[in-house]
Amino acid sequence: MAQIEKNEVVEADRTAVARPASMARKQPMQQRARERLDKILSSASDLIARTGSDRLKMGELAERVGISIGSLYQYFPDKSAIIRSLAERYNLESRVCISNALDTVHDVEGLKSAYLDLIDQYYALFLSEPVMRDVWSGMQADKQLMALDLQESRLCATMLADAMKRAFGDIDRAEVEASALLIWQLGESTMRLAISLDRVEGDAMVEAFKRMTMRELLSMQAEC
Repeated sequence: MAQIEKNEVVEADRTAVARPASMARKQPMQQRARERLDKILSSASDLIARTGSDRLKMGELAERVGISIGSLYQYFPDKSAIIRSLAERYNLESRVCISNALDTVHDVEGLKSAYLDLIDQYYALFLSEPVMRDVWSGMQADKQLMALDLQESRLCATMLADAMKRAFGDIDRAEVEASALLIWQLGESTMRLAISLDRVEGDAMVEAFKRMTMRELLSMQAEC
């Protein structure tokens, strides 16, 4: 699949996710407005990384960006909308990573290689954007954002399930989807734990996750 086609598929998946009520109000069209939106989200990310999502204050964010609180509210009605927008950005980046890794899988050996490589790429993404852990924590405090997070996990798990089905062939789809969703949820939790530890221990957690989940994948191969 060409890169532009992958991006179109990922974008379609992104827009398919149900939107909770709390979201960005202003969709900027002009370059200056887009730059301001990017500055708001970048500043919010910095503040969340420093103090955590629960301590993010709209007034402090407006001051950091250099705009009035009223101008900030033109873009985002509340803190949940900011966390949602940050999550959507990271989710889109994650989905592109998953799509690139799994789209070419057609056999078991290809699945094993692509899966292990995907875990390494995903871990590198979390290491480069540790604020992803704090954004996730902020989503767990809001029921609508929790639902969004689960839908995102299902989308990612479906990509993994599709690759597993192509690799294993004649296997129960429901079983594959259940395993894929569990693997994905455990993987996200592992990444958030790993970046909370020192690098040596974090690396060990990721390697342990690889061994555990590879055993699950191979056990499914044995059932075919």
